[in-house]
Formats: sequence, structure tokens, C-alpha cells
Amino acid sequence: MRHLSYVAVLAFCVLGTLPLELWLGVRVYRQWRRLLLTLLPVVAVFVAWDLYAISAGHWTFDEEQTTGVVLPGSLPLDELLFFVVVPTCALLSVEAVRKVRGWPLGDE
Repeated sequence: MRHLSYVAVLAFCVLGTLPLELWLGVRVYRQWRRLLLTLLPVVAVFVAWDLYAISAGHWTFDEEQTTGVVLPGSLPLDELLFFVVVPTCALLSVEAVRKVRGWPLGDE
């Protein structure tokens, strides 16, 4: 069960911020193009950074705490999911604060 630790933390992040979408209606998931445009640079930069660090031997991942699914370049799937989940949860949080406080987005 320990091999699901990383994914469990990510699932907790998603479940913890899901009410922001459902009950506050921040519309992050409904604006999928905007979400993708936000995530693409983040994912690209951090995946490249991770791949470099792995290849240079700067860091590794504990195989006992990840699913064991490894992408090309020795990048665990869990790590790629991290780069999608955490920024999405942060965006949900920012949008929730913006909505509750009534702050304009500036691009509508």
C-alpha cells in the first residue's frame, strides 16, 4: 500500500479543492482551454527540469512510494501527475478567493 503514497497525496489535494469547483462554481474545470494553456508551460518546464536532474543523478524517486509506472527518461507517472494536480489545485484556490472577494479577473 505504501507504493500509493504519492498518488494518495495528490488525490487528497484534488478532493480537498473539488468543493471549490462544485459549490463555489469557480469554473476552472469548465474552462478547459484556459486550464490547459495555464498548465502547459508549467508542466513543460518542470518535466524538463526533472528529466535533467534525474539524468544528472541529482535526485531519484523512492520506488516504494510511487506506483512504479515510469515514463521515458525515468520520470515516474506520479511526478507528472504532481505537475498537473498541484497547479490545478492552486488555480482553484486562487479563483475561489477571487470569487469570494469579488476581485475582477482582468481578462473578461
